[in-house]
Amino acid sequence: MISKELREIFAKSINYAKTNRHEYLTLEHIFLMLINSQTIKELFEDLNVDSIKLFEDLKKYVDDTTPKLPENIVDEPIETIALSSTIEYMVAHTQSSGKTKANVEDMFVAILKDENSYATYLLKKLGIQRVDILEEISHKDDTGVENRDEQNDKVLDQNSSELVAIAKKNQIDPVIGRDKELQRVIEILGRRKKNNPLLVGEPGVGKTAIAEGLALKIASGEVPPFLEDSKVFSLDMGSMLAGTKYRGDFEKKLKSLLKEISKIPNAILFIDEIHTIVGAGSVGGSAMDASNILKPLLASGKLRCIGATTFSEYRNDFAKDKALSRRFAKVDINEPSVEDSILILEGLKSKYEEFHKVKYSKSAIISAVELSKKYIQDRFLPDCAIDVIDEVGASKKIELSTTLKTKSDSNITITSKDVEDVVSKMAHIPSRSATKSDLTLLKNLEKNMQKRVFGQDKAIVSIVQAIKRNKAGLGVDKKPIGSFLFTGPTGVGKTEVAKELSLQLGIHFERFDMSEYMEAHAISRLIGAPAGYVGFEQGGLLTEAIRKHPHTVLLLDEIEKAHPDLMSILLQVMDNAELTDNSGNKADFQNVILIMTSNLGVAEANVMGFAKNEKLNEGKAINKFFAPEFRNRLDAVVSFDSLSLDIVSKVVGKFIEDLERQLESKKIKIEISKKAKDELANLGYDKTMGARPLNRVISDKIKNPLTDEILFGKLKKGGVVKIDYKDDFIFTYIN
Repeated sequence: MISKELREIFAKSINYAKTNRHEYLTLEHIFLMLINSQTIKELFEDLNVDSIKLFEDLKKYVDDTTPKLPENIVDEPIETIALSSTIEYMVAHTQSSGKTKANVEDMFVAILKDENSYATYLLKKLGIQRVDILEEISHKDDTGVENRDEQNDKVLDQNSSELVAIAKKNQIDPVIGRDKELQRVIEILGRRKKNNPLLVGEPGVGKTAIAEGLALKIASGEVPPFLEDSKVFSLDMGSMLAGTKYRGDFEKKLKSLLKEISKIPNAILFIDEIHTIVGAGSVGGSAMDASNILKPLLASGKLRCIGATTFSEYRNDFAKDKALSRRFAKVDINEPSVEDSILILEGLKSKYEEFHKVKYSKSAIISAVELSKKYIQDRFLPDCAIDVIDEVGASKKIELSTTLKTKSDSNITITSKDVEDVVSKMAHIPSRSATKSDLTLLKNLEKNMQKRVFGQDKAIVSIVQAIKRNKAGLGVDKKPIGSFLFTGPTGVGKTEVAKELSLQLGIHFERFDMSEYMEAHAISRLIGAPAGYVGFEQGGLLTEAIRKHPHTVLLLDEIEKAHPDLMSILLQVMDNAELTDNSGNKADFQNVILIMTSNLGVAEANVMGFAKNEKLNEGKAINKFFAPEFRNRLDAVVSFDSLSLDIVSKVVGKFIEDLERQLESKKIKIEISKKAKDELANLGYDKTMGARPLNRVISDKIKNPLTDEILFGKLKKGGVVKIDYKDDFIFTYIN
């Protein structure tokens, strides 16, 4: 590899030879262009050489002595043997010196090695020996090394921040409720050897805050004498790795930092996410990474280091390196209790009040902790509660920014209701406090459902009652809103009730067809494949669906077709409102309405002689199939009745309404007579199939005749279609 500047020198030399029709490209051509380069000009300036005169003398020599090509021949200049051997020498010299690129000075020195060259003769004539050139270049390199050493002395400043200095500027939040942990850290730092605390805890419990708390104590002088005037440097590992492209760059950078920190008395190095040092900076499988560079210093006690990592990262990465982990003393940082978290937020709230220009009431702080603990399941206190008060402050500030005119007006108080609204947004769940519109919806829910689902009032009442009970605060903690088993013949509206419920409540609807889970191994699709199997990292379909939509109507269709192992999985959902996936992560079902459908007992009821004992057979089949512990966890087993002809006629009306809604964009209205409805009900009624055949009948008798009229005929530009029945269906079109 050659430097960009040297590449340009070669290009200019070739261009000069071609322009002057020179047959050969010689050492002197290269030297001529070198003289014109800024680097060599500066070198000659230091040696008091007149580079302009030297250039003119050499140019005259090159033009006079180099053979020229005839006018009629256009060809590339031929590289002389002397030039080729000089370039080879330069490359070999560069590689042996451990450099990655040959530069202008390397070429210059290589040319001067040839004692017979005219370039060497000219310099000797001026009283300049090759040794003078080498000394000058060496001096420049030494200056560069000094500059690099100065830069290395700044590695610590560039790649870390000093926490005690930041604490003295009052830029670190106070640390509350961690006195025991801080005392343990101070005790470990006081050891003679292996004086390195390792903070291990779940994300968000306050590991970094403990290091900051130590800095605050040092800044305020609340530490033993051996820690007085200590400095805590927080290392930025990402910054350390940045720009270390070549092998050895990272090691050099880290060693410079450690050398610098070792010169500072009472220095403490804090490495957040310390598991990242295992393998950091290693190249091509080399064992020399950051952890191996640190080990000797850690063992000797010359370097005091505080590390922080999570339980999973400690287990997976850090603990595997026994030589590294034994040099640290592990300090477990547990999630603070709700009471401690409230105290932490009380201590921090002034910072957020100052930033957001709001006031937090006591009830808002308590709600932030309690609700985040209950509903934000994948996060830990106090981090999730701090995020809640921060977001509610930002939300209120934005909401009021357009209405508040004066500074005095900005003294607004955040209430528990504001916190509830923010938690409901963050966790994708409904607010605990029912708004006026919510109350109207709940009051009319039963009536609205009965307008869309016919003949199943008992089922609707059971579900609506469970939802109202939950909204009134009378629901059982750590259980779904409701767990129901819908039984009855096919086509009577079991699935329709679940769909309509999600539609009326305006929440997500999730359906799983249990016929897809008939084998034992298929259950892993719901909670995720075990470790070592394909798809292990993808998670489960059911657990991921609930994490994405915590407030949902979950329908498990035809539950009796699933493998019996599925019932065992559902027990923890119905009992504790949670399901653990293959990675140990829990999905929260507290805001789920769980509906399972079944056709058990229907086949027996259809056997001749058993029609009168339909419900009895159904009950026996359910008791026989489902274990007592499963049945006892259900809120209700709702038996759906077979549809009568009158009910089917009402269902026809619903289907026609849906069709009219579908055609609304085309400005088409449908008017249907009672006779036409009754005939459609007669054609679509089947006691064993329920209302399922109706769709096919309506497609055949209503949709097919309308299709051509909508595309090519009388309804092309919209209009009204009247449907009646006399021996056959009669269609009248009004534009």
